[in-house]
Amino acid sequence: MPTRDRLLAVLTAVLWGCNFLAIHAMLTHFPPLLAGAIRFLLVAVPTALLVPWPKVKLRWLVGYGLGFGTLQFAFLFVGLDTGMPTGLASLVLQASAPFTVVLGAVLLRERLTARQVVGITLAVLGMAAIAWQRAEHAALLPVILTLLGALSWAVGNLCARKAEAPNPLHFTLWSSVVPPLPMFALSLVFEGPDAQWTAVSTAFSGDAWLALAGLSYVVVLGTVVGSGIWTTLMRRNPASTVAPFSLLVPVVGLSLAFVVLDERPTLVEIVAGLVVVGGVLLGSLPRRPRRPRLQAVTAVSAADDSDDADDSDRGETRPARMSSA
Repeated sequence: MPTRDRLLAVLTAVLWGCNFLAIHAMLTHFPPLLAGAIRFLLVAVPTALLVPWPKVKLRWLVGYGLGFGTLQFAFLFVGLDTGMPTGLASLVLQASAPFTVVLGAVLLRERLTARQVVGITLAVLGMAAIAWQRAEHAALLPVILTLLGALSWAVGNLCARKAEAPNPLHFTLWSSVVPPLPMFALSLVFEGPDAQWTAVSTAFSGDAWLALAGLSYVVVLGTVVGSGIWTTLMRRNPASTVAPFSLLVPVVGLSLAFVVLDERPTLVEIVAGLVVVGGVLLGSLPRRPRRPRLQAVTAVSAADDSDDADDSDRGETRPARMSSA
C-alpha cells in the first residue's frame, strides 16, 4: 500500500472520528430522528439528480439503506440523545464488525475460522464489560441502543455484499435516498410536529449555528469526502490492508470527546475498549492461504517420473539433475 494511500486512510479515520463530535453538535438543536432525516435528505437530493444509478437490484439497495441508514442512525442518534457518551459511541459501533461476521455465517453460510471465533468472543466480552459498567451508572439503555445501531449496520453490510455493486461509491450515495422518508415518519410519531417545526424554524437563529456546522460537516466531510476516499482506497488496495485503518475511528472519537467534551471513560471502559478493538482486528484479519509448495513438488515429481518413463520406453538416458545445495 503506497504511503499516499496510507495517509489518506488515516485522514478518513480522522474525518469519521470527528463525525461523532459533529453529531453531538447537531443534537444540541435538532431532535435525533429529525436530524437523521435532514442529514440523509441533504445527500439524497443531489445524488438523485447528479449521480448515476449504481446498477444493482433494488431490494439490496433498499435493504442497505434501511439497515445502514435508517436503523443504524436512528438507534445511534437516539442513544446519543439519551445519554450515550460521544466517544464511547464511536467505540461501541465497532461491534458491527463481529455482528457482520456472525450474520454472514448464519444467513450466508460463510465459514468461520478459529481466529474469527476468538476475535468475536473477545469483542463480545469487551462489549459486555462496557454494558456492565454503564449499568452501574444507570445508563444501560443508551449502550443497548448503540449496539442495536451496530447490528443494523451489520445487516446493511450483508445487503451490500449481496448487491455486488460495480461502483461502491454510487451505491453508498444512492442508499441515502432510502432513509429520509422513514426517519421523518419516525420523527413525526415519536418527536411530534411541534418539535419538528420548532427545530426547523429556529435553525438560523441564536446558537443554532453550531448545530448547522455539525450538520454540514456530517454531510460534506463525513459522508461525501470520507466515503469517497474510502471507496477509492478499497478499489486500489486489498480490503484486508485498508479495513484495519477503521479501528483508528474510536481512537480519534474518544480522544476528541476527552479534549473537547471532557468525557472521561473509566478504567474498566478503557480496558474493555482495547479488548473490543483487539477482537475486531483479530476477527478481520484475512485468512492465511495454504501453501501450495507440497502440492507443487508432488506435481513436479509426478511429471518427472512420467518423463523418465517415456524416456526409458524410447531407450533414452536423461542427464543427471544438478543439485541446488
